[in-house]
Amino acid sequence: MCVTDDSRPPILPIAGGSAGSRDLHLTSADGTRFMAHAARAGTPTGAGMVVIPDVRGLHAYYKELADRFAEVGVDAVAIDFFARTASTEERGESFDFMAHVPQTRPETLQADIAAAAAYLRGKDGGQVRSLFSVGFCFGGALSYLQAASGLGYAGVIGFYGWPLGLKRWPDRPKPIDAAARYACPVLSIFGGADEGIPQASIDEFDAALRKASVPHDLTVYPGAPHSFFDRKQTEFADASADAWRRVQAFVRQHTRA
Repeated sequence: MCVTDDSRPPILPIAGGSAGSRDLHLTSADGTRFMAHAARAGTPTGAGMVVIPDVRGLHAYYKELADRFAEVGVDAVAIDFFARTASTEERGESFDFMAHVPQTRPETLQADIAAAAAYLRGKDGGQVRSLFSVGFCFGGALSYLQAASGLGYAGVIGFYGWPLGLKRWPDRPKPIDAAARYACPVLSIFGGADEGIPQASIDEFDAALRKASVPHDLTVYPGAPHSFFDRKQTEFADASADAWRRVQAFVRQHTRA
């Protein structure tokens, strides 16, 4: 798990940077209505961000992160995974998310992400010119796979995404296996003290991207654990600040004028 109930993005709000945000429902290709949170930029840059959560689903952390993207000119929408199995839309501490994660399916996860992408490209979402995704842990692996999804991303970002696949669910698609089909640049953020993603796995992913000639920027923060990008992880504030700078620079670099 990445976030806990009191986790929040380690990014200061920018007053007036956003044109507002709201909770809403999007509709997937199979007709499923699922929760989302959309934030519009006050001064749009033409970039749009699909925020793909960790196993907690649409936690407050990811809603706030969508808001922070909007404040720097990036229209954003964060999504939930669990509309097909959860009887409640509560995603707080009482939600038994680990009972629902194994019930998700790659094809329906991808359909929900595609609906978010379509929203951002539509009028209500900002009619973005350049589409990006960012994901964390479970969502980080899904974000990497967006590069091979055919949805026309300008770039994908993973925070401690599992490059060799999800160890707890080995039957799920593995980002490294799709590297030869990646059609956009990749930004990877890892913690050097992440016991679940050792340096050897990062190196293997790096080598696969190099072999496939995929433009990529891979950063490992020494001593930082899994899920360090968190306001309460004050000892890693410098690493978080640098990671946020890298994310913004990556988006600027790959956003069409």
